[in-house]
Amino acid sequence: MPAYLIAETTITDPEQYEHYKAASPGAIAAGGGRFLARGGELAVLEGDWNPNRLVILEFEDLDAVKRFYDSPEYQAAIKLREGAATLNLVAVEGI
Repeated sequence: MPAYLIAETTITDPEQYEHYKAASPGAIAAGGGRFLARGGELAVLEGDWNPNRLVILEFEDLDAVKRFYDSPEYQAAIKLREGAATLNLVAVEGI
């Protein structure tokens, strides 16, 4: 069953964050993931949650998300965003 990785991102250094944005798609593709949403316009419909930026990725299953996150490729990309952004990440199984 598919699984989705949802990232809420607050960018604090846009210039440095561009390095992460350039490196992460290759790591995502290598891990079998694909972008469903990548920082597009948001519309808050209910509640107080107002994220600055959301990214949604789709993977084959929850184990694939975990393998991707732990992969050397993505861990290298994470280092590129250190000091440039804070993230909240959650993975959820689809239906």
